[in-house]
Amino acid sequence: MTIRVLLVDDQPLVRAGLRVLMADAPDLVVVGEAGTGAEAVRSARELAPDVVLMDLRMPGTDGIAATRDIVASGGATRVLVLTTFDDDEHVHAALRAGASGFLVKDMALEEILGAVRVVAAGDALIAPGVTRRLIAEFARRPAPAPRPRALPGVTDREREVLGLVARGLSNAEIAAELVISPATAKAHVARLFTKLGARDRVHLVIAAYEAGLVFPPR
Repeated sequence: MTIRVLLVDDQPLVRAGLRVLMADAPDLVVVGEAGTGAEAVRSARELAPDVVLMDLRMPGTDGIAATRDIVASGGATRVLVLTTFDDDEHVHAALRAGASGFLVKDMALEEILGAVRVVAAGDALIAPGVTRRLIAEFARRPAPAPRPRALPGVTDREREVLGLVARGLSNAEIAAELVISPATAKAHVARLFTKLGARDRVHLVIAAYEAGLVFPPR
């Protein structure tokens, strides 16, 4: 299957570099480029790409607003944020807007291409190390922590599973940690998707953070 990608970045050189790199991947094709959030929304509507690789900081309509508009359109296009992680305080907002994951611009090429493939397949299973960095960044933010979110209908076991998802564990690793079968772990995660209205594992991580299941590292 060929994955159709829309590149969104206000720097033409970045877009050109990504286009060249993806040209060597037989399963990826760049169907368009955009230099602003408004252009990204229009291009996503016209081209219906599988994945939008979205920068956050752009003039005019930024990547967060563009992500929200693309996701709200109800199409199958998924948004994958590509940003400078250590400098960008809006990653959380982008994920809340509906992004299916995020990348940092200093990641290795294979990790970027792999993440595009994962998101195109309908998941957002970001590398555990990257997920842990996201949680650590949330914990370091100077703003007051959000009021813990209630988790109505979520069982104690599911709360345990949610906490492990937030630590970046895969279903197999969750099963080993809780001494349950991988199928049972997968079923718990599936129920969490339904109960919390989460699109993917990244949004389960956000739910865990807001529920107070993730704490600053000591």
